[in-house]
Amino acid sequence: MTPTPKRKRYLWGCLLTLAVLIGLAGIILHVKTYQPTASANQASQAATVSKNVTTFKAKNSKLTVVFYPGGLVEPASYSNWASQLAQAGYTVKIVHFPLNLAVLAPNQAKKVVGPHEQYVIGGHSLGGAMAARYAATADKKNLKGVFLLAAYADQKGRLDHSKLPVLSVTASRDGVLNWSHYEANKKYLPRDTTFMTISGGNHGGFGSYGHQQGDKAAHISNATQQQQVAHLLIKWLKRIN
Repeated sequence: MTPTPKRKRYLWGCLLTLAVLIGLAGIILHVKTYQPTASANQASQAATVSKNVTTFKAKNSKLTVVFYPGGLVEPASYSNWASQLAQAGYTVKIVHFPLNLAVLAPNQAKKVVGPHEQYVIGGHSLGGAMAARYAATADKKNLKGVFLLAAYADQKGRLDHSKLPVLSVTASRDGVLNWSHYEANKKYLPRDTTFMTISGGNHGGFGSYGHQQGDKAAHISNATQQQQVAHLLIKWLKRIN
């Protein structure tokens, strides 16, 4: 049955309205996306950037660190601690996601990890939850561990039955993390999970992108928190490899 001219105009009107709404949503998300600070932008110059990943390549890399950014945070915002890991001998791959939301493509790590590449995977905030979901179902042959920065695993990302080493790092001044959910969801992590706290740090301090809405003011500088994140990760990575 051929649509009438009136019905065609109606259908085109609906499609046009949908396109406008999608465009507006994209603009709003872009405006709300957290951008890297000047220091993070400078550190990012040491990385190579492709469609799917920002890579800080280490010479004679001991292990690859695959990282899922927090929701609506530009990947380059994690360049400060990522560059420190690369200098310590660990290649870091910061994964890119549609609209900077890992929840839209939680299996994106498959596009950036080579078939024989040994790696750990982790993430910040929402990115951490999605990294745990990926790890829960991933082939464990080359996956050597999981780390969570101001994040927790949910039932879909439960790791309590795995033998993977897990590191969970929080900050004492975090005003964004849902602490009750964090405590309740510890049951989804292995019993020997390593828990660490950065005293005086906050949620946004796990990256370098300025103040995050709802966060508490940090009692340490961003540079100090970045150094502590790098130190804790390197210490944990040395135990793995």
